[in-house]
Amino acid sequence: MNERGSVTVLTAGSLFLVCVLCLVAVDLFRVLDVKARAQTAADAAALAAARELAIPSSTSPEEAAAQYAQLNGGTLKECTCERGSLEATVAVEVPVRLVFLSSTRPQVIGRARAVVDVGGPGQSRP
Repeated sequence: MNERGSVTVLTAGSLFLVCVLCLVAVDLFRVLDVKARAQTAADAAALAAARELAIPSSTSPEEAAAQYAQLNGGTLKECTCERGSLEATVAVEVPVRLVFLSSTRPQVIGRARAVVDVGGPGQSRP
């Protein structure tokens, strides 16, 4: 029996499997990176909305949150931050660009909450 060339087929199959695993790893790291960016965008948006609640200006809390979400690569999807309240809760969506599974367009959502502390220095909140 002639088994000449069987090592080449086995090597090619192994190489293909390694390439697929590398592409999946790249996609996984991209998702993890975007998850961190989505959380950063949500944190910045919540803080911007809380700042507008604490020190009102001509910008609404939702507009400030949307601006900071956009500056950090995201889109504001939800903002519970009415004037007169002391709390801002936001959800920011950031798209993921995948290499291997490029047919899907997943979105990562970051959520954050910021509370305005009305007590002075040395005072505790209830």
